[in-house]
Amino acid sequence: MCMQRPAPSLKQRVVQNNVTVHYYINMLIENIKSPADIKSMTAEQLRLLAAEIRGGILKRDSMIGGHVGPNLGFVEATIALHYVFNMPEDKIVFDVSHQIYPHKMLTGRAYGFIDSTRMAEVSGYSSPAESPEYDCFEIGHTSTSVALATGLQKARDILGGKENVVAVIGDGSLSGGEAFEGLDMAAELGTNMIIVVNDNEMSIAENHGGLYRNLKLLRETKGNAELNIFKAMGFEYKYVEQGNNIEALIEAFKAVKDTPHPTVVHIHTEKGHGWQPAVDNKEKWHWNMPFDIETGELKPVEAKESSAQILGNWLREEMKRDEKLVCISAAVPASLGFGPEQRREAGAQHVDVGIAEEEAVAMASGMARRGAHPVFSTYATFLQRTYDQMAQDLCVNGNPAVINVVGASVFGMNDFTHICFFDIPMLSHIPNLVYLAPASVEEMIAMEKWAIEQDKYSVALRVPEGEVHHSAEPCDTDYSELNRYKVVRRGKDVALIGLGNFFAKAERVADALKECGIDATVINPRYISGTDEELLESLKADHQLVVTLEDGCVDGGFGERISRFYGPSDMKTMNFGVKKALYDRYDVRQLMRDNKLTDEQIVEEIRGIMNK
Repeated sequence: MCMQRPAPSLKQRVVQNNVTVHYYINMLIENIKSPADIKSMTAEQLRLLAAEIRGGILKRDSMIGGHVGPNLGFVEATIALHYVFNMPEDKIVFDVSHQIYPHKMLTGRAYGFIDSTRMAEVSGYSSPAESPEYDCFEIGHTSTSVALATGLQKARDILGGKENVVAVIGDGSLSGGEAFEGLDMAAELGTNMIIVVNDNEMSIAENHGGLYRNLKLLRETKGNAELNIFKAMGFEYKYVEQGNNIEALIEAFKAVKDTPHPTVVHIHTEKGHGWQPAVDNKEKWHWNMPFDIETGELKPVEAKESSAQILGNWLREEMKRDEKLVCISAAVPASLGFGPEQRREAGAQHVDVGIAEEEAVAMASGMARRGAHPVFSTYATFLQRTYDQMAQDLCVNGNPAVINVVGASVFGMNDFTHICFFDIPMLSHIPNLVYLAPASVEEMIAMEKWAIEQDKYSVALRVPEGEVHHSAEPCDTDYSELNRYKVVRRGKDVALIGLGNFFAKAERVADALKECGIDATVINPRYISGTDEELLESLKADHQLVVTLEDGCVDGGFGERISRFYGPSDMKTMNFGVKKALYDRYDVRQLMRDNKLTDEQIVEEIRGIMNK
């Protein structure tokens, strides 16, 4: 069907380059239920549709937060892909999902962007649970699309299918090792695979790595440079300079549709295209909290202290004293507050390896071996990618690098592709790794300083998350006598071991128990990766119950290690934490209640055991 041009929207504004952003949507997008609805549109209608999609992105992100720049820059490409290819028969795999909003709006989920009452129904990531027809995989981490698509490619070939397989990957994601492995295999298979490289000259922050010299050369020569990494690997190659021009993109995609060979379509897009604040500050607007569309100003939120920011500030000051100290980031330097200005100030003492967490860990190990003081900081969800490097490259070699685990908490990211509370089971079982859990920012700084200056251990530090806790008591400065827990409050009958973020909870529970006639011992364990067997044994003399509290997955976690120590003895144990599951966009308060982690619930559970 050919749609008639609708009446103008309620409010429009020309932003730049004849791109119109519609802040209020009442036009084409509401009538699109599937990609088939756009195939008979005129070029003018497609451009209007692009503006409406861009308006939907801005409306959603301005209200609930989300990925701004990547989605704005991939609007035209998404329209062109759905115009040319026949989804869902043809398959498209989006890398990391940072650019998936336009795809969702064209596949029956526009309500999540234009209806303020339904935005929570649509996730910010690729999700077969939402749309099994159009979303092939749950994807929240980078550099995965090509590798996943090779599975579709191979299965199609052996099953006699004819569909196109399309993998979308950003230039920033190309630095990840899995991306290279996927490219390597796609070229080896040698059959239909269309890889759309969305080159906006950015990762989350700026790109880093030798690969980007070649991408720059290809952009400068309009794809004609003899030196071409994709051709060298065996791909046919097509370059589109006007990556935000629907007509140019449609022409390019038509040219490669049904190709029998693996092909790279390299498109040059503008991150943040169509909304000037995101164009002017691409790093800031990669992802953002709710904001005012008119001004680009963030909506007022209560200013809160952040342990991660406090640690970052301390590290930047420490760099001035310790010339050996080098802070390593993996595409998320803002995790510890290393913005552009702070990175410039740090100079050679800061290195961003791009989306390459495995490289970061191995690099840190090598730097430590040579005598530097490397500190690698990243979010817990991304550190999951480094298990082998943590175990083999770092800890087997016993090199004294420091790994800061950021956001490891129920208070961290909550989309189930980004859950941050599986770190304790993952890291605490690696031999030769000392994993520390500070209970206050003062203890965090003391542990970090010790970890940097010592030369015997590989050390990971669980950066506190959520409410910032300060301690008026002096902190230890030497943690080399491993696995020595600290008794903060001496009682009897019940011992509360509150790990890291949950130490303050242990103190509150102890206060509440005292009102019920139970004088509890309170312990700050500090060491996640080991047990203080001497202390635990001593509790048998005058305690009936040992309770562990941990801000993380209880299955395979810290508490289970304590319970295992007591084994068949008469000591009763209770382990409080989050049950293993894939929690999606959870409400923290509800999650706590569901897992019996509120102070009141813990007190009641303990009273039930103690019959008080």
